[in-house]
Amino acid sequence: MQGRKNYTEKLFLSFRLSDRVPEDNLYRRLRETLDLGFLYKDTKELYGRTGNPSIDPVVFFKLLLTGYLENVTSDRKLVEHCSMRMDVLYFLGYDLDEELPWHSTISRTRQLYLSSLFEKLFNKVFALCVDIGMVSGHTQAVDSAPIKANASMESVVPKMPANSIVNHLKKVLEENGETKERCEGTLSPARISAPEHELKRVEKHHQNLRESPVQLVGGFHKKARLLSNKTHYNPHDPDARISVKPGKARKLNYRCSMAVDTAKGVNSHIQADFADGRDSQYLTSIGLQVQDRLGKNELVMTDLLADTGYSNGGNYDFLEQRKLTGWIPVFGKYKPEIEGFPYDKEKDVYSCPMDRPLPFKGFSTNKDGTVLKNYWAAPRDCKACPMKSRCVPNTKCKKITRTIYNEQYLRAYARQHSERGKQMKKLRQSKVEPVFGSLTEFYGLRKIGVLGKAGAHKVMLMAAIAFNLKKYLKFVKKRAKSRAGRLALPAFAKTLFYRMFNSPTSPEKVGVQHG
Repeated sequence: MQGRKNYTEKLFLSFRLSDRVPEDNLYRRLRETLDLGFLYKDTKELYGRTGNPSIDPVVFFKLLLTGYLENVTSDRKLVEHCSMRMDVLYFLGYDLDEELPWHSTISRTRQLYLSSLFEKLFNKVFALCVDIGMVSGHTQAVDSAPIKANASMESVVPKMPANSIVNHLKKVLEENGETKERCEGTLSPARISAPEHELKRVEKHHQNLRESPVQLVGGFHKKARLLSNKTHYNPHDPDARISVKPGKARKLNYRCSMAVDTAKGVNSHIQADFADGRDSQYLTSIGLQVQDRLGKNELVMTDLLADTGYSNGGNYDFLEQRKLTGWIPVFGKYKPEIEGFPYDKEKDVYSCPMDRPLPFKGFSTNKDGTVLKNYWAAPRDCKACPMKSRCVPNTKCKKITRTIYNEQYLRAYARQHSERGKQMKKLRQSKVEPVFGSLTEFYGLRKIGVLGKAGAHKVMLMAAIAFNLKKYLKFVKKRAKSRAGRLALPAFAKTLFYRMFNSPTSPEKVGVQHG
């Protein structure tokens, strides 16, 4: 007989969420594992003693954590999603008939809490991974990637020249009888602050694009806007920066810098940076914070892996001072030797092909602040040299410029071309790059949904927390299964031996029967 289900809502119902959520459910295990009680004490000073009660700090962080675990980045959609999931409601501590917090409350609370609170939660989850043996600490892989900001290139506007604004405001305020201090206090923050040589570099690049004989597909329009962080900004999110990725269009991004422990791929550090900076300028802060976090967990870092983007003499020197081995390939333009000009390390002097010395003459600094060592030959030697027309046709003498970190570069170059250096490169690629892929695809880091660098930092921290927690729970479950197998082995062996020695054909039995 065909069955048919008739549904009628009951007026009274005996129901408990805990009975409906399985024991091995992710959110049930997470509720039993993660203790967020410390949040009440750390957020107490942010609230007054009167007024309506705020959202529970523990519930707030659990909501955020659920969003990144479920890859839901919209606060409005997150509340709708959680209200339809019994396991999530049980994790949050809500019953089926309770209303979840309003989505705008989540946004306001995110702005209220400082980044240090999110970092404290990250440190707590990282300590859980350390305690269970998921973190070795000795080898860390560092990398970065651009994350799209919540701002559009269509809204970018030009910055105003700083001198023009100053002169204009001074003139206006002088006419109105205002003071100089009042004038300086009313300057617009959106003004050009780049040095003149950088602006000239940008203008030269734009001029080359206009005059280039090789045009892009569809041609290059002479009136097209040529945008740069030196001359343009987005008023909606001033912290977002224009960045370019080869083969892709320009976008307003943030830079996500991250360190990963190579043992089990646990995220040991993450931070938001401006997208227009170089990777190399952030390595010092990353290394110090990772070393500090590992030290608090009684772990010692010995090796740091990174790609060529972090190649910098100052970085090599920093790692050596911290007694760390940096497996960072040197950039492509670096040459360990100058062809035809051998170097004498003891005398600190180069020699030209005609065996004339090029001694050290002093230090200099370029426009970007890089300190260089200068070597040059005596003008009289070059003047009488038969090779002058080919070697230095337009100057009085041959000059060689080297970085003050040349020794550090040579050691890094040797490590890069060693067998272990090749192994370390593969290790870095296999550990840190999959973590970035997971965070962007499955943990809500495809786009930063909030404004400002501080907000982007909170988003990245929560994504890393969710990633580490899920990896932690999988590791605990896997280890529990392996332990169960080891505990079951003695009982299995006991049964096997009992059957062997009590079977009719066993040697002992046979001996007794013949006796």
